Amino acid sequence: MYNKVVTRFAPSPTGFMHIGGVRTALFAWLWARKNNGVFILRIEDTDKEREVKGSIEHIIKSLKWLGLNWDEGPDVGGPHKPYLQSERLDSYKKYAQILIDKGFAYPDPYTKEELDAFRKKADEERRPFLYRDHRPKEFGVWDGTKALRFKTPEIKIYHWNDAVRGALSAGVEALDDFILIKSDGYPTYNFAHIVDDQEMKVTHIIRADEFISSTPKFLSLYEALGITPPVFVTLPPILADGGNKKLSKRDGAKDILEYGEEGYLPEAVMNFLALLGWNPGTEKEIFTVKELLKVFEINRIQVSGAQVNLEKLDWMNKEHMKKLPAEEMQKNIFSYLPKEFQNEKLVPIIFERISKWSDVKVMLEAGELDCFSVVKQPKYDKIKLVYKNSSPERITKNIKLVIKALEKLSENDFTMENVKSTLMLIAEMEGNRGEVLHPVRYALSGLDKSPDPFIIASIIGKNETLSRLQKAL
Repeated sequence: MYNKVVTRFAPSPTGFMHIGGVRTALFAWLWARKNNGVFILRIEDTDKEREVKGSIEHIIKSLKWLGLNWDEGPDVGGPHKPYLQSERLDSYKKYAQILIDKGFAYPDPYTKEELDAFRKKADEERRPFLYRDHRPKEFGVWDGTKALRFKTPEIKIYHWNDAVRGALSAGVEALDDFILIKSDGYPTYNFAHIVDDQEMKVTHIIRADEFISSTPKFLSLYEALGITPPVFVTLPPILADGGNKKLSKRDGAKDILEYGEEGYLPEAVMNFLALLGWNPGTEKEIFTVKELLKVFEINRIQVSGAQVNLEKLDWMNKEHMKKLPAEEMQKNIFSYLPKEFQNEKLVPIIFERISKWSDVKVMLEAGELDCFSVVKQPKYDKIKLVYKNSSPERITKNIKLVIKALEKLSENDFTMENVKSTLMLIAEMEGNRGEVLHPVRYALSGLDKSPDPFIIASIIGKNETLSRLQKAL
C-alpha cells in the first residue's frame, strides 16, 4: 500500500446525488487533503440494469459544484486507470482466477428456479437461507457463462476494528457463498470494490453504515486473496427531521445540485454536510474550507445518527453570504429581479430578509417588493390607513402635514435620513408616533408588514411618494 493516505469515492450511476452520498465524498476528500494524500473518483457502473443515462456526468458536475476535486478519476485519468468498473473486467477475471486456483471460487450450478425452491423450503422450515448449505460437492470449470461464486474458506466469527465504531464482530450467520461475477460478465460490488481498492492502493474506506453487516463477507474474501484490509471508517446515518428514520426521497432528500439551483452557496453546503456526523470539539459552527481541512479528524466522527435541519442550513448559508463582496451580493440578487427592481438601494433591504438567493424570487412572487416599483401601485384596504383607535380625520390631518413637509425637500435632498428626520419631527409634534408613521408606511407599501416608510420613500423617490400619499388622502 501507499505510505500516504489514499481515499476514494465510488458511487453508482443510478440516479441523483443525495446528501448522504455527497457527505461520504466530502469526508473522504477532507481526509485525503488534510494528509496530503490521494483522493480517487471511481464509478461503480457494473449494474447495467439500474444505470441511469447521464448519471456519470451528473456525479462529476455535483462534486465539482461542491468544490471537491480528485487526483485520479474517469475524466482526469491516473496511474490506475480506467476508473469505470465496466472497463476493468480483465482485473476482476485475474483475481477470480486466483480464487479459482486456490479452490475459493466455483461456477454456480443452479438455475433460478432451483434457487427459489431452496429459499422456499428454508422459509417453510423457518430457517435462514444460506447458499453454502447447497454448495456442490464437485466444482465444474468456469467458462464465464455462469455466475461465479465465492467459496467461503472458513465459517467463523469475525472480529474487526472500525475507526469510528471501535471493536466490532459478527457471527457465522453473516457468512455465505456470494456471487463474485454475474452471468453477464460483470462483477458484483462485493468483489469489485475489494479488487479496485487493492489495485488503487486505497488506505481508508469511508462508507455508510449499511456496509457493516457485509463486512464479514469482505474480510473472508480479503483473507482468501491474502490482502490486508484498508482502514474502515463508518459514517453515522443521516436522519430525517425528527430523527426517527433515515433521510429518504419521501422526506425531501434532494439532489445536491438542487441546493445550488435554490441559491445555496457551495461553501455553506460543504460546511453543513461536514457537521452532519462530525464534531469539531468546539462551539464553532461556521467553517471555511481551509478551516475544515485544518480541524477535521476521523476520531471526531460520531456514532449516532445526524439529523438534517434545514433551518440550520439556511442560517449557515446566510453567514457565508455575509462574507461575499458587495458586488457579488448585488449581482446575485439582481439575477432574480426584473429591471424595474434593480436598484442598488434595494440590495441591503432584500439581503436582510433572505437566507438564500432564490428567496428573492419568493419575495418578488409574493408581492413583497411591489412597494418599491414605480410601475405597480400598492393595493390595500383603505380602512387599514386608520391607526388603531384613531379617527379618519386625525389621520387625514397627519398625512397632509407629511405631504407639506416632504414637498419642501428637493429631489437631491430626498434621502432616507432626511425623510426619516422629517417624519420623526412631525410624529414628536403630534405626540403619537403610530398615528404618523403607520398611515404613511401603509400608504407607501400596502402591506401589513414592510420596511420603514423612509426607506421606501428614498427608493421610489419624491414624486412617487407624494403621489401615493395623495391617494391615501
